[in-house]
Amino acid sequence: MELLFVHGALVRDGDWWWHRTAELLAARTGIRSRAVALPSCGEIPARDDATGLAADAASLTQELDATADTAIVVGHSYGGTVIAEAGAHPAVAHLLYVSSYLPDVGMSQGAIMGGETDPVQIRDAGDGRLAVDGYDARSFGARFLQDADAATQEDGWSRVTAQDAGAFLTPTTAAGWQGVDSTYLVCADDRSTSVELQRFHAARATRSVELATGHHPFVTRPDLVVAQIEALLG
Repeated sequence: MELLFVHGALVRDGDWWWHRTAELLAARTGIRSRAVALPSCGEIPARDDATGLAADAASLTQELDATADTAIVVGHSYGGTVIAEAGAHPAVAHLLYVSSYLPDVGMSQGAIMGGETDPVQIRDAGDGRLAVDGYDARSFGARFLQDADAATQEDGWSRVTAQDAGAFLTPTTAAGWQGVDSTYLVCADDRSTSVELQRFHAARATRSVELATGHHPFVTRPDLVVAQIEALLG
């Protein structure tokens, strides 16, 4: 069993976001895990001229193709939309969603976010890219990492990046969550994605669990995330 982590929108360096949980998971279960690099965030070049959401989905598919055994795929926030667009894959044993989305075919990330009463503000960053608007390290930490210490908030802020607008505007063409066993972790103290929107998508998963954390429990409470992964392993 392997584990792949698909990070959220407008950040880079998935390995940093995931590393606390990866280290604890390896120590307690021996499972190897790694983050999927997303072309839309500039982490790796896109393949075959793909852009935006399609390029990210292709990157996940490539990682799954290289998996020697079966895999748990963790989707955080936008990562769930990437999972949907990647479609069905025989290597996927389970899907674990963290404050994420299980969108219908034809739904874009932008449309999902646009339904929030207090959406994250985004601006045109030029060259076909979008970026968060109006944040600094302090305000970013207060909204996205309020349950982390100041140093971790600064580290998170340093990894915020612009992203290909196609990640937000492209409607999904597949629903890779359908027919796959899945668990949804609702982050009850999340200040980024509303609990109401989380619960809407959690109802589409096989089961859901509520955690008293902010938007990034794999950063702030890796013990809780690893406990849920251990439960999947039986």
